[in-house]
Amino acid sequence: MRAIRATAAALTAALLPALLSGCGLGATEKKSVADKDSLVIGVKEDQPALGVKRPDGTYEGFDVDVATYVAGKLGVPKGNLTFKTTNSSVREEALAKGTVDMIVATYSITAKRKMKVTFAGPYYVAHQDTFVRADATAVKDVRDLKGKRICEVTGSNSWRRVIEERKVDAKPVTVNTYGACMDALAAGRLDAVSTDDLILAGFATGRPGRMINAPFTDEKYGVGLKKGDLRGCEEVNRAITDMYQDGTAQRLLAKWFGKSGLKLTTSVPQFEGCT
Repeated sequence: MRAIRATAAALTAALLPALLSGCGLGATEKKSVADKDSLVIGVKEDQPALGVKRPDGTYEGFDVDVATYVAGKLGVPKGNLTFKTTNSSVREEALAKGTVDMIVATYSITAKRKMKVTFAGPYYVAHQDTFVRADATAVKDVRDLKGKRICEVTGSNSWRRVIEERKVDAKPVTVNTYGACMDALAAGRLDAVSTDDLILAGFATGRPGRMINAPFTDEKYGVGLKKGDLRGCEEVNRAITDMYQDGTAQRLLAKWFGKSGLKLTTSVPQFEGCT
């Protein structure tokens, strides 16, 4: 009997580390972004001044700079960061599968998205506006989009704010990215692109057309984390607070949007709370 007990104890001791690891209790798996030594960060690749992929494969823009600052505050140096193009249509899936550790990509916080994603922030509050061709002089307000072809980017809620929330009978045309929206507008396949003013301001530089300057929503840009990473969320919120208090946010906003004519907010946004 003693021999049997000894054998059982030895087997348990041998199997325990594997069992703990399989249950997610081992030390090898770091579930929170606050614990990781390197990070994969989802960004956009075609949004001027926010997230652009250069020909050499590196990324630049306000969101990229914010992500780099936040990661640094989490203890992850720039050399340990990998940026990955993450379009609107795949953001929730990318976080759930662990393809990316966090997303900083004009990711507006909504009640529906909070069911699948833990959001830190917002790190900035933008406002939805509308960009049209220069000859569309009759469009002065969101209500003037009635009967107009507007861009519906897959995975984005901006078109819904026009049609469903404002009850404007516009005609959505599905396009994959906002860069493609702007190309379609220039080619005459669309009449308007309505989305966050920071996104539009980036695209407006060097393109024909005009901003109607009639904002009608608050778009709270959050840092998307895997659902349940509450500690990571709290640490990111501390980093965002530091970013505004030490003047970095003001410097980055001026760097990327200072010539846009937009009224930029340089005070700490009101956080949503980690859930």
